[in-house]
Amino acid sequence: MSAVEPSVTPSGTGCVECDAAGGWWVHLRRCAQCGHVGCCDSSPEQHASRHAATSGHPIVQSFEPGENWFWDYERKDYYDGPQLADPQSRPVEQSVPGPQDRVPSDWRTKIH
Repeated sequence: MSAVEPSVTPSGTGCVECDAAGGWWVHLRRCAQCGHVGCCDSSPEQHASRHAATSGHPIVQSFEPGENWFWDYERKDYYDGPQLADPQSRPVEQSVPGPQDRVPSDWRTKIH
């Protein structure tokens, strides 16, 4: 299987693990191979990079509105990838950080 599978859709509109645990995130990243949506490395739990490390899926794309860049965790560099299956980002109306009802008031002290 290729490190990028353009036809695979995202796993959801938020970080899979944070949603399951009732957590929150700063920004979202989408695995370019399996569609897993995880939180960025500024987020408290850093699920996107954990997914890359445990799954062997090294390439993610930003899942933020208006952003289409890819990152390769193995090479620690940007990657020039194809357009992935829709949707291209989380919903525009979703708060950052989000989800709004789970973000603590002191969230800035909890980011990396």
